[in-house]
Amino acid sequence: MFSAGRRRILDGLNRRYIYGRLPLLHAIIFLIEMAAAMRLAAKFNSYYAEKPVLTTMVTNAILGGIADTVAQLITAFKAHAGHRHTSSSDLISIEIHELDKEKPPALGELGHARHMPPPFDFERLTRFMSYGFFMAPVQFQWFGFLSRAFPLTKRNPSIPALKRVVVDQLMFAPFGLACFFSFMTVAEGGGRRALTRKFQDVYLPTLKANYVLWPAVQILNFRVVPIQFQIPFVSSVGIAWTAYLSLTNSSEDE
Repeated sequence: MFSAGRRRILDGLNRRYIYGRLPLLHAIIFLIEMAAAMRLAAKFNSYYAEKPVLTTMVTNAILGGIADTVAQLITAFKAHAGHRHTSSSDLISIEIHELDKEKPPALGELGHARHMPPPFDFERLTRFMSYGFFMAPVQFQWFGFLSRAFPLTKRNPSIPALKRVVVDQLMFAPFGLACFFSFMTVAEGGGRRALTRKFQDVYLPTLKANYVLWPAVQILNFRVVPIQFQIPFVSSVGIAWTAYLSLTNSSEDE
């Protein structure tokens, strides 16, 4: 009973738009995530001082959730824009067997149903938050290793920072992308064949896109940002990147 009532509420929210453009349910989830991120940011230093790894894990999970929500919002917005350009004959089309009902849907209901955005995928959101949560300890150890292996000196801090970027992009970037696509494929229930297809189709293009964005970001990160903020900084900049990964991963699934 409770599950059915909750589903009706979610379906009702999913049918509504803000200013006829933004899906209401997607926007509500995004605002909740942003509120959680702002609250965490306000007390990040104190949390990090007590439990640095756990704080990093929670931060990564929230930012990963925001990124996937943005990706789903973009998909829903594009789908709605596509529906608005559909001809009126397509909007009111209906299969013949649908007319064989006691009470056929009204014309307005047909158009309204066709204008519904893709339902918000909570399972997909959970997968992205889980990936960010479980990947954070690996990132934490990796950034610690880089700071110890290439310490910044007052005389010439740019050279160690560049060394960090080179090692990070040549070693961790390919590994991180492999972990991402492997985790997502397994979490979606895919097997070896699905994983092989995903690596063949999207791994190399995504790695090339990584090398367009991340070297510049990491130079700034290693050169300027304090170590306790490096992973949150990467995750914050990575909202757009993770949204891109989310769209890439979902488009490959489709």
